Amino acid sequence: MGRLIIISNRLPFSLDREGDKVSVRQSSGGLVSAIKSYFENSGAQKGSLTEKMWMGVADFPQEDWDMVAASQELGQDFGIIPLFVDKELYDNYYNGFSNSVLWPLFHYFSSLATYESQYFDAYVQVNRLFAEKIAPLLEPGDQVWIHDYQLMVLPHLLRQKKPDATIGFFLHIPFPSYEIFRLLPTEWKKTLLHGIMGADLIGFHTYDYVQHFLQSAKMLLGVDNYFHNLQYQDRLIRIDLFPIGIDYDKFHEAASDPEVIEARNKIRNELGDKKIIFSVDRMDYTKGLMNRLNGFEYFIERYPEWREKMVFILNVVPSRGTIPAYNDRKKMIEEKIGTINGRFSTISWQPIIYRYNHLSFNELVALYQAADVALITPLRDGMNLVAKEYVASSTNGKGVLILSELAGAASELGEAILVNPTDTEDVASAITRALAMPLYEQRNRISLMQRRLQEYDVIKWVNDFMDQLSQVKQEQQKQKVKLLDEKTTAGIRRHYQRAKNRCLFLDYDGTLVPFTRLPSEASPDNSVKDLLLRLSSDPRNNVIVISGRDVTSLDRWLGAMPITLVAEHGASFKKKNEAWQQLVSVSDLWKDEIRRVMQLFVIRCAGSFIEEKANTIAWHYRNTQTGLGFSRSRELLNTLSQLIQNTTLQVIDGNKVVEVRISGFDKGATALKIINETDPDFVLCIGDDTTDEDMFKALEGEAYTIKVSNGASAAHYTILSQQQVVPLLNSLTLVSPAGDGSTESGPPMQSKITQ
Repeated sequence: MGRLIIISNRLPFSLDREGDKVSVRQSSGGLVSAIKSYFENSGAQKGSLTEKMWMGVADFPQEDWDMVAASQELGQDFGIIPLFVDKELYDNYYNGFSNSVLWPLFHYFSSLATYESQYFDAYVQVNRLFAEKIAPLLEPGDQVWIHDYQLMVLPHLLRQKKPDATIGFFLHIPFPSYEIFRLLPTEWKKTLLHGIMGADLIGFHTYDYVQHFLQSAKMLLGVDNYFHNLQYQDRLIRIDLFPIGIDYDKFHEAASDPEVIEARNKIRNELGDKKIIFSVDRMDYTKGLMNRLNGFEYFIERYPEWREKMVFILNVVPSRGTIPAYNDRKKMIEEKIGTINGRFSTISWQPIIYRYNHLSFNELVALYQAADVALITPLRDGMNLVAKEYVASSTNGKGVLILSELAGAASELGEAILVNPTDTEDVASAITRALAMPLYEQRNRISLMQRRLQEYDVIKWVNDFMDQLSQVKQEQQKQKVKLLDEKTTAGIRRHYQRAKNRCLFLDYDGTLVPFTRLPSEASPDNSVKDLLLRLSSDPRNNVIVISGRDVTSLDRWLGAMPITLVAEHGASFKKKNEAWQQLVSVSDLWKDEIRRVMQLFVIRCAGSFIEEKANTIAWHYRNTQTGLGFSRSRELLNTLSQLIQNTTLQVIDGNKVVEVRISGFDKGATALKIINETDPDFVLCIGDDTTDEDMFKALEGEAYTIKVSNGASAAHYTILSQQQVVPLLNSLTLVSPAGDGSTESGPPMQSKITQ
């Protein structure tokens, strides 16, 4: 490994000036804590990074930075790259687009989003400043890890300047459903998706966020995924979930720290035998503090037996105090706390102890340790590390976690009492259940959650992400398309001429013949017929035309030739000089439902039409207006994907066609079956479409695979035009001139293929 360069909106520290003296104050954010914990761990640097660097916007003047940098009093484990940004520009980028558009929208508070064009312009401009600053500093082997919603455009901007860079991107907040994301203006949402796709690896906290992103990419950019991989602009990109962990040992072992023990005992002694409910959160509308207080108030009303037997310690951490809306929210919350305390307090008891300040690490762990119940109920949260920290801090198995089902952490902490934070009755019921929970049940729940957090801590989180980033770069190298040149062609030709038993897999539309306005017009011309007859006349050749075409068309055009025909991607086939065989025999009643949907899209999209085959039904949009056809195809894909859930059908996003077919057969499985039956010593496979990728993947190491396209592919080689296919196949039959200097080239044909 080379250098690791972390890029985030903020640096991991701030500078405070008092008179002529400038001091360094460490930041306490989740990302900073996670990354620092990783590097402080002695076993975390097995990758032997040559250097660690951190880039972010400086929230201090240039002169303060120069003073600290010159005195070497920074005390950082990282090389620091500060970016100085004009104050007004930064305000529009950070308080404007980042926190007045993306933050509310991605947390499902769409009504709070403020769509101002100057915000978006500033956002792109600051992202560009990041790219311009870091690009000249990058060296071969560097790994760039970009973090969070403030820098969603940066991966693409950096990719433009450094096409071969290794770039990872991680989003720490939720990625919303497509229905929410599409609320953004068209240019904005496409720019954001296009920006993120500049990364090689894109990480999210949960499976839901991954699926939401893939859905938006499919609908807006037209890219489809294969498991968690997708192809975009000739590059393989991986999207996966990496639920951020915490430094488990740091929190768990802090229980034995004398300062923590003293602080914990002090809290317990002051509150006597009262049960303690604890919450700590930033002052943010996504945290649901008002809903939490409503739930607590209803709990006191509904369960009066708990009055004077418990106390709720609510610590709110100051956040974004310069934004008026946050100060207004603080006032509302404090008024609510005053109302509750005014209603239910007695001379000797106050139900809520409220604090508005920052907590030191020891204070925080002491409160975790002292609390009988942690009440963590955000309205929406990317992960929520407080919940994990509370669980990790338990050393005797005591404690109950009440957690919002809308927090990302809920997918990992299923043993918590999960609640809907907007349901006051649900929250109140959860509180009384938690306070009365038997100790054996508490210990059982805590131990299960602790085991999970210990296994996937922050060390595992970073290692997992960096390992996958390395893997995807290796996959990209393997998948780099190689243009088929004359030297390679000569090598293939020499191998062909030596071979005794050959298999030639040839796609039809877009490969042997060009695409036509209507499928019925794509009959083979004389050059294609002559080629197939000449190839099939050689007894050493087994020519297979493997197509998505229907049986009737293939039989009419090519049925008289001594070749093997495969129709509808493998649903039907006809061996050389034999009759057609049907591999799939099921009722076609499913077509009625699919046809009804497709007919609606024919009406909505002029020029599109439906093609029915024995086992498939397709909607073609090759003859439509380009933008409209593509847009409607995304809608149709989305509709059909929902419709066929829990069925044996699958949807194929092909070349200007959306096809529904019975799952369980494809070109790849059919090609492998033929190879196993014929045991060839030379295999050539040529195709142009999404469905041909199944063949290229299945025949990895078994064949010379060629894609008719200039895009990324699992094929080993590419030719740029369908017009090159027939001349290429004709050239195989030409005898190589002696001494042409060519060498055999191609994949290492393992197993049945011996060069």
